[in-house]
Amino acid sequence: MARNIRLSSPAASYMLRLGDGLVILVSGLLALNIRQVLNLPIEFPSNLSGYYSLIAVGALLFSTLSGGVYRSWRGALMPAMLARITGRWLLVVGIILLWLFIFKTSSEFSRVWFGVWVSLGVILLWIERLALYVFLRVLRRRGFNLRHVAIIGSGSAAKNLESRISSAGWSGYSLSKVIANTDKAELEQLAKDSVDEIWLALPLGNETAIRDTLHALRHSTASIRFAPDLFTLRLVNHGVSDILGIPMYDLSTSPMTGVNQFLKWCEDKILSSLILLLISPIMLILAIGVKLSSPGPVFYRQERIGLNGATFNMLKFRSMPVDTEKFGVQWGGSAAKATSRFGQLIRKTSLDELPQFLNVLSGDMSIVGPRPERPMFVEQFKEEIPDYMKKHLVKAGITGWAQVNGWRGDTDLATRIEYDLYYIENWSIGLDLKIILLTVFKGFVSKNAY
Repeated sequence: MARNIRLSSPAASYMLRLGDGLVILVSGLLALNIRQVLNLPIEFPSNLSGYYSLIAVGALLFSTLSGGVYRSWRGALMPAMLARITGRWLLVVGIILLWLFIFKTSSEFSRVWFGVWVSLGVILLWIERLALYVFLRVLRRRGFNLRHVAIIGSGSAAKNLESRISSAGWSGYSLSKVIANTDKAELEQLAKDSVDEIWLALPLGNETAIRDTLHALRHSTASIRFAPDLFTLRLVNHGVSDILGIPMYDLSTSPMTGVNQFLKWCEDKILSSLILLLISPIMLILAIGVKLSSPGPVFYRQERIGLNGATFNMLKFRSMPVDTEKFGVQWGGSAAKATSRFGQLIRKTSLDELPQFLNVLSGDMSIVGPRPERPMFVEQFKEEIPDYMKKHLVKAGITGWAQVNGWRGDTDLATRIEYDLYYIENWSIGLDLKIILLTVFKGFVSKNAY
């Protein structure tokens, strides 16, 4: 068996398309018979030709509308691949539903069966990909299906690439050569060598070296990729986007775009509505307590900076006398500020923050995100703390990664910002739910809460 076999050829793509089509067909047929196993309340007509046709259409659409599903995923992360496959299958499902709605034939099909088919489709597609993933990992660790790579560069980017290739044998990348200097003779020899890919790890500012390197490699048949030396910069959600047909490097971007923005919106609206419904009796009791403990309004409105630097009025249950800040505002020192006994209680237990779910419902805040700050302090901190303003790439939150890790109240702001940036760079619905659960168990009462 040749060790240079290629599983990324067009034939492999066609085989995978065929396999996906069969998976969709099998999931549809299983859904037709699963009622007998699970005793589901599904009524089918005597003639199932309509169901068979719909299943076949689904399999054909999924195999045809690739959407990046059938490109090479070598070196990519498994969750990203599974997410792409799931998104493509749901797109196909959406097309089928639209077609059934337009032709007014949706009533001819069982909704329970359709839901089971969609769910089984996702599960079986995942199992298929995971099996293929494991199979390829075994092959590559044994030296099969490798892509031989040459790296050009000597900086941190080059060293990082070397390290990653060395530690990721499962990816199938094998380091053949490293050229530290852009020597013309070495590069021209590299152009003649039998390598699959050449990775340029050169500084972005060295335009001459990049241009000369590409010229020296003009006769090479290898795939040439550019991995710019960006490791000296603090970047947020960096990547590459295609804008107006021009590839652009994303140096600092918000993760809340497209599907992510929609998922975050759904999370905030649904959870804040449910939470407000559950805590409304508690909020009523707290409002009465605030009113009885000191004269003045129930809510304390404070101007804060949120998404994209926009201002909004953040709500809290008032825990201090109305005129507490008549001589000016200062950051920190919350423990020393005048409060009523009831105010101390709700601050210590963070119950004064509950009205902010109304801010979430109105769209000014999210349940999870970096905590917002007042405008005058933002103006101060953005000059003192590196990358401070990047926290405003997402909506401010009631709770956040920094808060559940103990960085709240009068704690080090620079460290808190590091936690905020980690959250933005690694955002997911799963991380949000983890933070919410941690907040429930350890976020309300803290030694740093006042």
